[in-house]
Amino acid sequence: MKTDLSKILSVSGQSGLFLYVSHARNGVIAESLVDKKRSAFGMSSKITSLADISIYTDEEEVKLQEVFVNLHEVLGEADAPTSKASADELKALFEKALPAYDRDRFYVSHMKKVVDWYNCLKKYASLDFVDLDEEVAAEQE
Repeated sequence: MKTDLSKILSVSGQSGLFLYVSHARNGVIAESLVDKKRSAFGMSSKITSLADISIYTDEEEVKLQEVFVNLHEVLGEADAPTSKASADELKALFEKALPAYDRDRFYVSHMKKVVDWYNCLKKYASLDFVDLDEEVAAEQE
């Protein structure tokens, strides 16, 4: 089954990723990808869809989905280094996967989040993503 990054959520202050389930009266209900427990997050929670995240490069911003695809091409079936890996190891990985990343605005702390998300998606969802352009075209027909 393909993963739709617009339904995969990162919640500030919570570890892991969540799958959007439904709107609640004052927020959203989401299910943890790891343990499948459902939680309600209020309007004060900072919730971000992975589809809305981009990485700065020297020329433009690259959508996170494209970064995940590039990481998968570089790593093959191997897992990405964990967020506990050295800064040099993470930088070397992103040098291969996204050579033009902006060294002034894409920090090691961001790299740690991306590799954690990558490993979480690889283990609990799929690295085969819904193509948003195809989805929009299908809806217009």
